Amino acid sequence: MTDAMKCPACNSEHAYQDRDLWVCPECGHEWSGAAEAAADTAQAAGVRDANGNVLTDGDSVIVIKDLKIKGSSSVVKGGTKVRNIRLQDASDGHDIACKIDGIGAMNLKSDFGRRLEPRAYLCRCAR
Repeated sequence: MTDAMKCPACNSEHAYQDRDLWVCPECGHEWSGAAEAAADTAQAAGVRDANGNVLTDGDSVIVIKDLKIKGSSSVVKGGTKVRNIRLQDASDGHDIACKIDGIGAMNLKSDFGRRLEPRAYLCRCAR
């Protein structure tokens, strides 16, 4: 039996197709095979920033708007540079773990940052 026919919630092999949805009779979970394939391609593409650039561990990111911090009166200002990010799998969308100067360790959503390009090709020394 293929993996597409197994329930993603309980891994049961007794799933059946009902029109466009797959249904698991054991746990009652319903899912779309097309949505599952689209989610797999999105994960394969990696985490993307606000401009659509792929982020990797160790990149630097610039915050694009002011962000209020829950439980605190401090704010992360737009234009703040965050260095050496770590990517994590988070279900709530906060997929960047970082340390911000003056604030400390926190998690950010990749939608609120843009990747800072390496400065190697911006140097005017080669002219």
